[in-house]
Amino acid sequence: MSEPAAASRRGPITVSVMLATSMVALDQTIANVALPHIQGSVSASLEQIGWVLTSYIVAMAIMTPLTGWLSGRFSRKYLFLALILGFTVCSMLCGVATSLPQLVAFRFLQGLFGAPLLPLSQAVLFDTYPPEKHSQAMAIWGGGSMLAPILGPVLGGWLTEHLSWRWVFFINLPIGIIAALGVWLFIEDRRSGLSKPFDFLGYGSLILFMGGLQMMLDRGPSLDWFSSLEIRIEAALAAISLWVFVAHFMTTARPFFDRKLARDLNFMSGALYAFFLGFLMVTALALMPTLMQQVLGYPVLTAGFLSVPRGLGTLLAMIIVARMGRLDPRISMLIGSMFYGLSVWQFMGFDLTMNQHQFGFATFVQGLGMGLMLVPATAMAFASVQPNLRAEGTALFSMVRNLGGSLGVAIMQAQLVANTGIMHSSLAGHIDPSDPVVRADLGDKLLTTTGLVAVDAEVTRQALMVAYLNDFRLMIAAVIICFLLVFMMRRHKNSAGEAAHATVE
Repeated sequence: MSEPAAASRRGPITVSVMLATSMVALDQTIANVALPHIQGSVSASLEQIGWVLTSYIVAMAIMTPLTGWLSGRFSRKYLFLALILGFTVCSMLCGVATSLPQLVAFRFLQGLFGAPLLPLSQAVLFDTYPPEKHSQAMAIWGGGSMLAPILGPVLGGWLTEHLSWRWVFFINLPIGIIAALGVWLFIEDRRSGLSKPFDFLGYGSLILFMGGLQMMLDRGPSLDWFSSLEIRIEAALAAISLWVFVAHFMTTARPFFDRKLARDLNFMSGALYAFFLGFLMVTALALMPTLMQQVLGYPVLTAGFLSVPRGLGTLLAMIIVARMGRLDPRISMLIGSMFYGLSVWQFMGFDLTMNQHQFGFATFVQGLGMGLMLVPATAMAFASVQPNLRAEGTALFSMVRNLGGSLGVAIMQAQLVANTGIMHSSLAGHIDPSDPVVRADLGDKLLTTTGLVAVDAEVTRQALMVAYLNDFRLMIAAVIICFLLVFMMRRHKNSAGEAAHATVE
């Protein structure tokens, strides 16, 4: 087991790790609000410009599972340094791109370098702090990793409006340089002690499973699901790949992920918990901006600033968790679930006349709940994981959480599209021009083309609002599952009799 770093180096190492982590997390959302400007600059269609986001996500999905193998094969310090520099260089290339193919290619490379940074940063901080300080260090780290994607739309909107969309990528240059210098100067050259042959079959089947499942969920709504041959092929690919991965994992001598992780009940229940946490966290970040802009009619910057209360709630939760000391982490997880459930219950009461204060308060409560759930959940999951398996475990934990988030977005969007269509038909069916009440309310709007378009737009807006409320009901189900999973976890004690606080993912 590696010795913790000297106290004088812990601060600089933490700052360097947080900068690298925040830089990667920020890029998951900062480009969203700049897409219309990027679209015009590179002459892309609405469908094509989406690859600027999806190429980054796909690259991260491919590389995240490799973190454990890379960490065992190479020096953790120089691997971390190379990833930071690679991500920074690719950010600069994105900023100077002059065509859509260039931008998509550089974003893909950016995701390849960025994906291992998130789980690897957890392993670095594990080695830096003694066990009794893991919880406090990870609470600080978690604040950066969660605040960055929340504040991304605000920063991206401001940079795009006052400078250029290219500064959405150029902003990573000073951050990356400072983070790289910190890693070079303060992190010691250590190896994890875990080195094994690369499992091509395990890795390949895992990637095919995630890719097939994601494509099926993304394309399903537009292709009428299993009536399409493409969807049936993707579903079969995902099912067969999953079977191959599980069978290979159970029988091979050297599986892609160490079987010791699968035998750890706390880790496995924590990973399942992380799946639903990812579902809740990412879907909320994906649903809220479109709800504010398309349904409630808020400007882009207003929508961005209304995400700030969620970040403040998360920050407050991180401070609370860092001061919890020896309090059972499961208590925080249960309280956090209640807060998150309360916020979703508030969302379910939204309507077209709600004000910004109501929205801001609900998102603040949501951020508070998420912070209280995430940090202790990861601490519980990693409390009994062996030090030489930390990089591999954090990679698996991160992959499962990201999978929950990506599948959650796909499911929620599919639900949103389907329910909007159903509600639009239902609401439009109640508009009878011969009804005196309808005539009194709409006047001559039903007699002109312009009036009919305006009425249809309003019906669509109200149908969207109802569809969002139905999505929020699905989020309540995920909160309940998280609440119940807490009771599967057991508090771990280390040899000294102290609570072994572990990572935050």
